[in-house]
Amino acid sequence: MGDPKGFLTTHREGPKRRPVDLRLQDWREVYEDFPHRTLEAQAGRCMNCGIPFCHQGCPLGNLIPEWNDLVWRGEWREGIERLHATNNFPEFTGTLCPAPCEAACVLAINDDAVTIKQVEIELIDRAWDEGWVPPQPAPVRTGKKVAVVGSGPAGLAAAQQLTRVGHDVVVFERADRIGGLLRYGIPEFKMEKSRLDRRLQQMRAEGTIFRASVDVGTDVTAADLRRDFDAVVLAGGATAWRDLPAPGRDVEGVYQAMEFLPWANHVQQGDCDAPPVSAEGKDVVIIGGGDTGADCLGTSHRQGARSVTQLEIMPLPPEHRTEAMPWPTYPMIYRVSSAHEEGGERVYSVNTTEFVADDEGTLTGIRIVEVARDADGRFVPVEGTERQLPAQLVLLAMGFLGPEKGKLLADLAVDLDARGNVARGRDYMTNVDGVFSAGDMGRGQSLIVWAIAEGRSAAAGVDAYLTGRHILPRPIEPTDRPLV
Repeated sequence: MGDPKGFLTTHREGPKRRPVDLRLQDWREVYEDFPHRTLEAQAGRCMNCGIPFCHQGCPLGNLIPEWNDLVWRGEWREGIERLHATNNFPEFTGTLCPAPCEAACVLAINDDAVTIKQVEIELIDRAWDEGWVPPQPAPVRTGKKVAVVGSGPAGLAAAQQLTRVGHDVVVFERADRIGGLLRYGIPEFKMEKSRLDRRLQQMRAEGTIFRASVDVGTDVTAADLRRDFDAVVLAGGATAWRDLPAPGRDVEGVYQAMEFLPWANHVQQGDCDAPPVSAEGKDVVIIGGGDTGADCLGTSHRQGARSVTQLEIMPLPPEHRTEAMPWPTYPMIYRVSSAHEEGGERVYSVNTTEFVADDEGTLTGIRIVEVARDADGRFVPVEGTERQLPAQLVLLAMGFLGPEKGKLLADLAVDLDARGNVARGRDYMTNVDGVFSAGDMGRGQSLIVWAIAEGRSAAAGVDAYLTGRHILPRPIEPTDRPLV
């Protein structure tokens, strides 16, 4: 444990966000530096709580009390070893994970939780600065070849685990750069891509081969994969977006979030000077109140939107836990992200009824109506609440319905489950011998921490299939469902 009295004497403290007027002028991450001594004191708040429920909240099974204690004692190098024992990419979870571990912290029953996520990101950042994250190439090669389709967090985790135990791993990505949603779905202000690039450099040094701009299923066929590789891991994510088939959906100016967000990252990568889809000078309406909607919000602010309104069909969440969301579950409460702090209006309990266009077919606004639940729990319009909002750009951030049902899945002839995801067994293998599934492609839309956990678990299944050995850790079974 950390300081035996730390949870009594030290209050929770996190990093400060840079002033809004300054951070809107750039695309850097929004947080200021956090002093190491202050972080060590925060790690000392971790209690000797008997049963560390933070483990239950973390799909990776991160050894949170252990590395909190090591950081409190100033033993940072030992701390990163314990963190890397369960998590290949703490810089990704430390910036992007909503921290279900903190929601499950025992201290959070009647006080502010331990700053687990902040300890994690500071620990890995210092480890990189100090040179404590060297490549770990396998001492012996197995001669087995594995194809990983998709380079998001699940695919990268599976690839690194399999490369480190001696397999020849090739990661295929249809985008022009490696990283999946980490590269083109996450704005730079939320996670700078230098974090991703240095990890990819480590993986290349370990022996993982990356092939970008390859549409697997077309450029490389299912037959090619089966012929050239001993095993295949499907980690292409849940990229089939949910649409909104309201009247006027096809007018110019209505886009899916993933038709909008990647362009901002292309600009930051130097691919173009300005995005073809931009919020500059426009009234922007974002439909969807989740993380993707917040990413659209922050991006719109930085592009110079005139106004931004974020719509959510669900009612305004409570500010604190209710009986319906008891500890240690992840509470669906009202939260203010850095993007929300930067401006814009949030409107709850509304549904979009029409996209309005002018005579030239260009978007000018949307019509909305307030909704309430009926006796069967369905959303029904509230009479007399219709109104119109000005909009020259509407972004649909309504989540994803599962993997794209394209040529690859059809040609592999993998089974789908009742939710339309790629079905798999306890070892993460599909109905097709030697073909495995990990992350959102098999689980459905979920969190980055679940993707990494599934990638690690699938790698254990692949290695056992290829060699008969059981040397890789397996954090979770594929039937487990997330708390978030």
